[in-house]
Amino acid sequence: MLISIASLATRGLQMGIDFTGGTLIEVGYQKPADLNVLRNTLDTQGFDDATVQNFGTAKDVLIRLKPHEGVSSVDLSTKVIDAINKTTAEPASIRRVEFVGPQVGDDLAEDGFLALLYSTIGILVYIAWRFEWKFSTGAVIATLHDVVVTLGLFSVLGLEFDLTVLAAVLALIGYSLNDTIVVYDRIRENFRLLRNKTTEEVMNISVNVTLSRTIMTSLTVILVLISLFFLGGEIIHNFSIVLLFGVFFGTYSSIFIASPAALLLGVCAEDLMAPIKEGEHIDHRP
Repeated sequence: MLISIASLATRGLQMGIDFTGGTLIEVGYQKPADLNVLRNTLDTQGFDDATVQNFGTAKDVLIRLKPHEGVSSVDLSTKVIDAINKTTAEPASIRRVEFVGPQVGDDLAEDGFLALLYSTIGILVYIAWRFEWKFSTGAVIATLHDVVVTLGLFSVLGLEFDLTVLAAVLALIGYSLNDTIVVYDRIRENFRLLRNKTTEEVMNISVNVTLSRTIMTSLTVILVLISLFFLGGEIIHNFSIVLLFGVFFGTYSSIFIASPAALLLGVCAEDLMAPIKEGEHIDHRP
């Protein structure tokens, strides 16, 4: 957490053109394109900020460029095509050119992070209503831990943060919350069944009972994400990375952070008991 916070504060996130604005160029070839050759060519031609990846098939290539001052998107796309055609035997054909303005990027960034904020508030309200505010606070702490550590990973490694990654972070929040609620539900149930146990003992028993379910579920998801990472193409690599590390941290936080956080806040069996209304037995008397 400390490393992530320090990196986010000093280095920040490397925003993609979805947030910063820029030009997107899709080109096509008759044969599979060599992405390494294209990247080296663009680097030597002064487009070292270009992101090159396959789009759909190995014959389709997506080139993302950050804004260049004084150069329109039409001129920029022409320069890029001229540059890559100099070193490839087969000329590339332009499929589409799109420009994302800085204002649109700022709006997307603001809306995206508002979505993170509102989802966190929704989690707080939902768990407070279903369980108890101490559980609610513990769940939010665990969820924030997962988000901060995952974003810190992107900051430390300098990976590009775009809308796809933001969608993965929102999915991570849902996954982490689901794991936490499974543990909390068992704790609530055991508080009512194991009345002669201390709060620490009830939590230990509950975590151990749900441990195999939590780990097996996470391993199953990780197998799918590993397949996506290696076989899904470069366009969803960062999406897979977010969820791979997020699932690991989400499993860790559900076991080692969510319950201890509620314990530190002083949760006990009495917090889950329905309040006894004084004089309830005479409410319905004539």
